[in-house]
Amino acid sequence: MGRKIIAVVVGYIAMALLLFITFTVLYLILGTEGSFKPGSFEVSTIWVICSIIVSFGAAPAFLIYKTHLYSYEIFGVLIASSLVLAGGFRLARFNVQLVGFDKNYFSGLPIPISAITISSFILSYYEMPQGFSPPFSEMVLPLVIILSLIMVSKIKYDTIPRPTKEEFKKNPFLFLIILFGAIAAILTSGKAIFFIFVLFILFGIFRYIFTLFVKRT
Repeated sequence: MGRKIIAVVVGYIAMALLLFITFTVLYLILGTEGSFKPGSFEVSTIWVICSIIVSFGAAPAFLIYKTHLYSYEIFGVLIASSLVLAGGFRLARFNVQLVGFDKNYFSGLPIPISAITISSFILSYYEMPQGFSPPFSEMVLPLVIILSLIMVSKIKYDTIPRPTKEEFKKNPFLFLIILFGAIAAILTSGKAIFFIFVLFILFGIFRYIFTLFVKRT
C-alpha cells in the first residue's frame, strides 16, 4: 500500500514538472523579456519582473532545495537562493540595458532556461523515496552554482525564434533542431530535455570562449 501511495505522488510530481517545463518553453517562444519597456520602473513592469522571478527563480529553487539541498541546512538555503538572486539581478540588468537590445541574443543565461534545466534534472534523476542517487547527487551543488554564475555573466545566448513563416525562412536549420529536440523529449518521456538544454548552455560558453580567443589573436 505504501509503495502505491509513493508511486501516485511521484506520478503527480512528474506531471507537474512536465507541465512547468512546457509552460516555460511556451513562454520563451511566445512571450519573452523583450516586452519590457526600456528602463521602465512602472508598476506593471515591476509586477512582470516579480512574477518572472517567482515563476522561474523561486519555484525551481524551492524544488531543488526540497529534493536535495535541504541536507546542507543553512548552506543549502543560500545555494538555492542564488538561483533567485542571480535571476533577479539578470532581469534588472536587462531592464536597465534594454535600449539598443539585440533581439537575436540575450546577455547571460535567461532565467527560464535555468528553470527548465533544474526542473528537467529533477524529472530525470530524482526518485522517491531515496532521492538523487550517485553520481547525480554530487551534480546538484555545482549545477546550481554554475547556472547562477552564467545568469549574471555576459555570455550571449540565442533567442528562441517565434513560430512564424518569416522566422522559419530566416532560421530553417534552428527550427529543425527544435523539432528534433521536441521529438526526442516526447520519445524519452521528457528525460532528453535536460541534455538538450545542457548542450544549449555549453554551446553558449564555448562560443564565448572562442570569440574571446579570436579577438585576442
